[in-house]
Amino acid sequence: MTHANERKHILSDLAPNGKGHLIKEALLSDDQLGDHCRMFSRVVLEPGCALGYHTHQGETETYYLLSGSGIYNDNGTLLPVAAGDVTFCEDGSGHGIENTGDTDLCFLALILKK
Repeated sequence: MTHANERKHILSDLAPNGKGHLIKEALLSDDQLGDHCRMFSRVVLEPGCALGYHTHQGETETYYLLSGSGIYNDNGTLLPVAAGDVTFCEDGSGHGIENTGDTDLCFLALILKK
């Protein structure tokens, strides 16, 4: 178990495919992730920031949107997303997400290895 004030928040630059930055909070340590989970994090994109389009090989990625709104790039198809939505990027596919709202876009990101 960890308490919110014990976890690190990492500010990551999103260049070259994205714009701005994101704030990532790892919810589990590397040891806790096990063999099949690469990432389980809370991610924040501030207004105007975008996690650029990227592909996944040998893994899947799921976003569960907690707050805010934006545009999700699902393998080239742009879709509006908001709190409560869940996105899924299959192995071999690509995705990205942009905060087009005026408040933070916050979501849980889960990467599972095949």
